Amino acid sequence: MERLASFGNDPFDKPPCRGCSSYLTEPYVKCAECGPPPFLLCLQCFTRGFEYKKHQSDHTYEIMTSDFPVLDPNWTAQEEMALLEAVMDCGFGNWQDVANQMCTKSKDECEKHYMKHFINNPLFASTLLNLKQAEEAQHSETAIPFHPADDPPRPTFDSLLSRDMAGYMPARADFVEEFDNYAEWDLRDIDFVEDDSDILHALKIAVVDIYHSRLKERQRRKKIIRDHGLINLRKFQILERRYPKEVQDLYETMRRFARILGPVEHDKFIESHARARTYDHLKKTRDEERLKRTMLTEVLQYIQDSSACQQWLSRQADMYGHCRRSAPPLNLTGLPGTEKLNEKEKELCQMVRLVPGAYLEYKAALVNECNKQGGLRLAQARALIKIDVNKTRKIYDFLIREGYITKA
Repeated sequence: MERLASFGNDPFDKPPCRGCSSYLTEPYVKCAECGPPPFLLCLQCFTRGFEYKKHQSDHTYEIMTSDFPVLDPNWTAQEEMALLEAVMDCGFGNWQDVANQMCTKSKDECEKHYMKHFINNPLFASTLLNLKQAEEAQHSETAIPFHPADDPPRPTFDSLLSRDMAGYMPARADFVEEFDNYAEWDLRDIDFVEDDSDILHALKIAVVDIYHSRLKERQRRKKIIRDHGLINLRKFQILERRYPKEVQDLYETMRRFARILGPVEHDKFIESHARARTYDHLKKTRDEERLKRTMLTEVLQYIQDSSACQQWLSRQADMYGHCRRSAPPLNLTGLPGTEKLNEKEKELCQMVRLVPGAYLEYKAALVNECNKQGGLRLAQARALIKIDVNKTRKIYDFLIREGYITKA
């Protein structure tokens, strides 16, 4: 079992046969329906139809051999592995010993082939460089450096300074207690054995995947702490106090977005919201000024045409009339001409806020024009009465309703 477990981690270990437990030599047989781990048989066990647990003799199989070229048409894959194994055993540069161990290649052939395909090969060189850069990037994400100091502080456990630093130990570049500190406990009893059922094996794999996700979350939180300088809590609070009170409250509300943005972007995000009120005020002022300029342009355009000017005023009144606060009814007490009005006319003058004398003049003019023309249109009434178009309409509709005039 130990030899089988190590096979796959070290390419130079030879796997054992599952039938006779002897080390396999090529060619050998691999069952295509059993695994993992791979179910391997030597040719002798395969020819006698060896069966074991779920493995049956009628399963599909593959013939495993290294008798094919990989990097050089004159070198088989088996010779490539033998060369690498000999270099590991004899040491780099001892080409005569390497050739003696291989037995199939000369000293010069071993040296030229190894230097060409494993040392000076640009594909392998770039791959090694990428692996080195990836390893450096991985290590750079794990350690959280403290601010540059000749001698980093070493606070005692559970001291005031240690609590202010969230349990961070600058000398070790790590925390006293990790996030999700007991995540490893779920793995302490897991052991992958050969006799595991498929369901049990899948469950163990799921537990390992969950553990990896918890490690990622631990690293993500460390990255946030490092990028935003949250290790020294007291210093971070001093930096926050540079904002006014309303911005501090906003900073506290928007703190959850720090996990998405970087430190500079998060500060810009906060300051942009702090200046939002100023922006809204300036925008409202600009819109009002633009509306005034537009209205002035339209007034100047229609000022020469009285009919067009009246229509424009009517549109403006209809548009903005609902925004105006309604004026209180007019008090008719003591106004001349009030005694000549009936109750309905008094109510009209109060609501339209029209003095009785003016109403009587407008009424007489509209009645006389209606008698001359045999009827009266609203446009004709507006031409006779030079007052607000809304008041003219209300007077016109009232006189029609009460039978004083008729529509043309």
